[in-house]
Amino acid sequence: MTQEIFIYILIALVAVLAAWIALLELRLRRLFRGKKAGEFEDILRQIASELEDLHGARADIEKYLHTVEKRLSRSVQHVGAVRFNPFQEVGGDQSFALAFLDERKNGLVISSLYGRENSRVYAKPLEGGKSKYQLSNEEARAIDEALKKNA
Repeated sequence: MTQEIFIYILIALVAVLAAWIALLELRLRRLFRGKKAGEFEDILRQIASELEDLHGARADIEKYLHTVEKRLSRSVQHVGAVRFNPFQEVGGDQSFALAFLDERKNGLVISSLYGRENSRVYAKPLEGGKSKYQLSNEEARAIDEALKKNA
């Protein structure tokens, strides 16, 4: 009785091993796809070469991305606009203040005062959201609006 159990266990073990070997053979055939080992080595060399090329391209892309991010930090990112009426005799809010700021809140504020007889345009530089020139209430509101939009 014990010999029969032992034989059944051995037969089951042989069947499992045969199935495992068949699966390995199938996977190897798929991997080689009818090619010989020498051709496979050439394919591996080609893949290694392409990987090196990809690493070089990645370094170039990272360098380019760094310069783009540097330029982006200096580009206009915050914009605010305020329309107002500075003179009682002129109807409508024809005057305006526009604020343009970069990532560091540097930029400028442009104001246009519209009157019946003439119009005036002013530009004031900004550093850190502040100007060394006195800002009108409307210019300050335009700066605040610009900074609130992207906060």
